[in-house]
Amino acid sequence: MNELTTLTQQVLGIFFLLSLVLGAISQRTHFCTMGAVSDVVNMEDWTRARQWMLAVGVAMVGFAALSHTGQIDASKTLYAGSRFLWLSAIVGGLLFGYGMVMASGCGNKTLVRIGGGNLKSLVVFVVMGISAFATLKGITAVVRVNTVDALALDMPAGAQLGTLFASVLGGSPADVTLGLGYALGAFLILAVLRHADFRTLENVLAGLGVGAIIVVLWWVSGHLGFVAEHPETLESVFLGTASGRIEALTFVAPVAHSLDWLMFFSDKSKVLTVGVVSVAGVICGSALSALISKTFRWEGFASTDDLANHLIGGVMMGVGGVTAMGCTFGQGLSGISTLSLNAFVAISAIIVGCVIALRRQAALLDI
Repeated sequence: MNELTTLTQQVLGIFFLLSLVLGAISQRTHFCTMGAVSDVVNMEDWTRARQWMLAVGVAMVGFAALSHTGQIDASKTLYAGSRFLWLSAIVGGLLFGYGMVMASGCGNKTLVRIGGGNLKSLVVFVVMGISAFATLKGITAVVRVNTVDALALDMPAGAQLGTLFASVLGGSPADVTLGLGYALGAFLILAVLRHADFRTLENVLAGLGVGAIIVVLWWVSGHLGFVAEHPETLESVFLGTASGRIEALTFVAPVAHSLDWLMFFSDKSKVLTVGVVSVAGVICGSALSALISKTFRWEGFASTDDLANHLIGGVMMGVGGVTAMGCTFGQGLSGISTLSLNAFVAISAIIVGCVIALRRQAALLDI
């Protein structure tokens, strides 16, 4: 048992350190999915969108390589399954996308802004966490399970993009998924890097850095933290994960779990997970970067309307993120790197929801 404890601590420690690096990179380079969409919609600037696409490409290629070499079992990830929850992904994604505009950033950006001294994001953190927990186990969870989650398609071969291609092209769904991961990832990387004006240190650091962090955490969770036979249960286990499956990064449910851990710290059943330490790591990394660069600033609400928007946005992100089974990181990077159909639908809906909210904001400013 001492060896398991030590190994669990190693997994948690690596997740914390790499999340700290992620927080610093995000604060330094302004890596942000909502910001990327906003730049395209409002200024037709694709720089941050290309940062995100580069990160996705690296994560796809890296995940395919880990699966191909047997370092991890792709069927054991949080995003592997036979249920295509298309309506949940659409409804949840739209809610999250709209909410993150009202709350001035997605889950990761909220943590980054907290590290930079933004008290508005601290309020969003609490509201999003409570709303997410309610959607995991509370009143909105009952609504979710009995409505959108009930309308799902069963795909015995797996709810993956490769499954659809294999049904048309033939071949093993796993092999087709692997090939698609390499091909799509390489296409995104080459499509982004062909733009000479994009190839700056900051942009490459954002895209390659974030993508590489996702890949390393897949390996840490799925290989380093894998125990084939737990001495107590005699079952295989992935140490440090809340789901019992292989996890990378996501920032909605972990915020809820962080609040739960803080409030019930003396309850020995409440243990640290990779999600909780990732939340702490991003905040600490952002704070260190902000202090070193002397950009740390306390910031509060400008008006009652500002407070109301952030409260509503926090609720929408909490409910939407859990319903969509992930946020811009959970589905938009971690999930999509596995070629999960739910992830593709969810991130598409998040972008649509974000665009709708940005258009509404622009229309209100014109009035």
